[in-house]
Amino acid sequence: MNLYQERLKLYDAIVALCPRFERKGKTMPYTSANGYMFSLLNKDGELGFRFSKDVQERYIKAFNSSYFKSYGATMKGYVLIPESMLNDVDALAEYLNESYDYVMTLEPK
Repeated sequence: MNLYQERLKLYDAIVALCPRFERKGKTMPYTSANGYMFSLLNKDGELGFRFSKDVQERYIKAFNSSYFKSYGATMKGYVLIPESMLNDVDALAEYLNESYDYVMTLEPK
């Protein structure tokens, strides 16, 4: 199994712990709600979660991480989930639920 396939299994396991939404996308796995994507797995097998600007800045520092990029573009509001956090599926599910709660506060698209 290659890295991307391993990360896809991990991403599906995280989303499975969050019953309020489901994973979408065949070639680019993502979650969305209220008209906004709030997480995605890029082609490099990197995981990004979306947060408000304040929370994004705080988590980039706390996670010792950076902005999330997909297909060469920096994704506005997304935090790259670092390798060091990928073994804690329960914690990642909490962050993903927090991301979902954030997009539900936005004006629907």
